[in-house]
Amino acid sequence: MLYITRKRIFLLATITLLFLILMVNYLDRNVIAFAIKPIQETFHLNNTQFGAIAGAFGVGYMLMTLIGGVLVDHFKAHKVLTISALLWSVVSICTGLANGFALLFVFRMLLGVTEGPAFASNLQVVSHWLPIRLRARTLAIGLAAVPLASAIGSPLISHMIIILNWRMTYFILGTAGIILALLWFMIYRDNTSAHETLYSDSPNISWKFMLFNPALLANNCSFFVFSYLLFFSQTWLPGYLEQIYGVNLKSVGLFLIAPWLLATVFLLLGGTLSDKLLATTNSLRISRSHIIWICQLLSAVCFIPVIIFHSLTVALIFISLGVGFGLAPNAVFDAVNIDLAKNRAGTSLGIMNCFASAGAIISPWLTGWLTHITGDFKAAILLMVVLTLSSVVAVILFHHPDKYS
Repeated sequence: MLYITRKRIFLLATITLLFLILMVNYLDRNVIAFAIKPIQETFHLNNTQFGAIAGAFGVGYMLMTLIGGVLVDHFKAHKVLTISALLWSVVSICTGLANGFALLFVFRMLLGVTEGPAFASNLQVVSHWLPIRLRARTLAIGLAAVPLASAIGSPLISHMIIILNWRMTYFILGTAGIILALLWFMIYRDNTSAHETLYSDSPNISWKFMLFNPALLANNCSFFVFSYLLFFSQTWLPGYLEQIYGVNLKSVGLFLIAPWLLATVFLLLGGTLSDKLLATTNSLRISRSHIIWICQLLSAVCFIPVIIFHSLTVALIFISLGVGFGLAPNAVFDAVNIDLAKNRAGTSLGIMNCFASAGAIISPWLTGWLTHITGDFKAAILLMVVLTLSSVVAVILFHHPDKYS
């Protein structure tokens, strides 16, 4: 009984610490979205140039996320996440020292490189310590840090930038990351023996399977669309409200609480519902695939009124719903890698995150370019809707994980 109590305390501390680390991880990424005006004014940048800086994160993330997944599978989450969090915190501090376009681009790219192993570490912790019936909902708790970081970060970061300036905001978040990295190093321990027992009967997953399995490939392509929406929202929603509706930075932070808070709730519900459906039906198709395509379909539909109607109220309501439904299957995407790749889940997630990196590169830059040449966001949002609908079709046709589990 004492062992169980200690284990529960350890798991609670681990999940809580992971949640905080991932939250700071995303706060670091989000600062640039709220600093659009001061950065553009300081360095005389247009939307296309700013979009290139924002998209540089995806370049770095793509370079490291696959390697990060391999490193996590080999060296485990204790060492890899500690080093990763320390490095991205230092890069965050350095970003506050940038003196022009070139350094902003380089530091933004390095932030992507150093944050590459973060979510593979989260996945490994869950796969090593928890049974399959609890994985999606536990992943959802950690991944809820993504939208919650934006919900909390929207007013927090906007106020910090107004009161302190954007450089000091980077310094503070970098310091917070260093503290959390040291706490992770002191508290967390890998569960290597349990991993070996759990997957002792599993065949070694090949690169060919991870790269070309139809269900994983559909999962990866759909996650690209997920990432496209995520980085559009994180990078350009503040600018959208400022440029289209003339909302000031202080109000932008308050207005964006709603979509990110709703996304947090939907993400938690998506993970919980997935596990409950799996327990009830024993079907990955029902519990994973159907949640993905239904949520993405609802997300695409919700963004259509934003294009048609020029109304701040309509925009806030339907952007909130669109972001909420779009982010709801986040934990489900991750869980599919554990379901199918088993003893190489970290590497498989790294491959999936390469697709996400493509979305992180293309979305900020393409949105910036489209808004620069058209003068509004309609074309950019319409493109996002079309991409999301194409993902719905791909998941319906090719996402059949039960065939390969």
